[in-house]
Amino acid sequence: MLEQRLEFCRLVEAGGVSFAELCRRFGVKRDTGYKWWARWLEEGKAGLADRARTPHHQPARTGVEVEELVCGVREAHPVWGGRKIRGFLLRQGWEQVPAASTIGRILRRRSLVGEPARPRAYQPFERLAPNDLWQMDFKGSFPLADGRPVHTLGVLDDHSRFNLCLAACADQQTPTVKTLLVATFRHYGLPQAILCDNGSPWGNDWGQPWTPLTVWFADLGIKPIHSRPRHPQTAGKEERFHLTLDLEVIGTRPQWDSHPQVQDAYDRWRPIYNHHRPHQSLGETVVPADRYQPSPHPYPEHVEPPDYPDGSDIRTVDHGRISWRGHRWRIGKAFHGKPVAIRPTTQDGTYTVYYRHHPIRTLHLSTMSPNTRPPSPRS
Repeated sequence: MLEQRLEFCRLVEAGGVSFAELCRRFGVKRDTGYKWWARWLEEGKAGLADRARTPHHQPARTGVEVEELVCGVREAHPVWGGRKIRGFLLRQGWEQVPAASTIGRILRRRSLVGEPARPRAYQPFERLAPNDLWQMDFKGSFPLADGRPVHTLGVLDDHSRFNLCLAACADQQTPTVKTLLVATFRHYGLPQAILCDNGSPWGNDWGQPWTPLTVWFADLGIKPIHSRPRHPQTAGKEERFHLTLDLEVIGTRPQWDSHPQVQDAYDRWRPIYNHHRPHQSLGETVVPADRYQPSPHPYPEHVEPPDYPDGSDIRTVDHGRISWRGHRWRIGKAFHGKPVAIRPTTQDGTYTVYYRHHPIRTLHLSTMSPNTRPPSPRS
């Protein structure tokens, strides 16, 4: 598949992991990977696709022809505006590309767009490097023709806006999410942290951030971070991605017939989003793939048990509780069967319970009933 080869070569170019490791993640032999890479170095994208291609550089085009080119891009991508179309054409190698404002006037003259919206004046926060933080969320579901819901799982790199996973799911259960994330981790490596909201399967609405899924994150060395309750702006990049997905894919059909049909549309659109569609917040001609590189931390097929420091009081969680100092203390059902460590704090009679290096609750011997669950601290 052309887009898979293109992504492979760009990730090789981005660095971050060895060539052999990248070949393993893409499921290709090294000689095949070297063949793709050699063709990429010699001919660029043309070397990975069919040889018959339209020339990039056509300086003799007239103004009418340029207008037709602009309108052709708009017809292929009906929600792209002037800046995105200009960035796309510049990336394709066209030299005589009008300004974004001129493209906007062309589209309005052809009745392909309405009047421009007033830009919003704010600067979103972003992490400094790829894989420092991934944002993950389920998009609001929509029904198939037979009424079954489609739950769309999206995973986005905060720094680059690179989409790492886009799946049309029949449910939002932990096994479904875990299966998709394992495939994503094997392909791109592990992030430092994952940001998600407080709903199932990565949180509980009543304020407990630890679930079987987030405990699994901790086992992999990934820090789970939860957004503030009723504050979707925290995961604003993922929310904006969902809006783009609505406009460019989901809303292009009056109805969808099956989950595979939706997934096929996602699979065809995802390379456009990552590799061809300029992202306004990144720059005029910059696409997410320009700023993304795979993580140097591969997915471990075997997870080592926790190794706590000397002096820790180790207890195994049994159905959400531990026995300690003659009492049964509530820890959380997500930790069932897991060893936790109890360590004293600087405050007399106060102890912190850790899972790996994560503090998961505080025990107050003198002022707190042992079966009372304290508010869980948020990351």
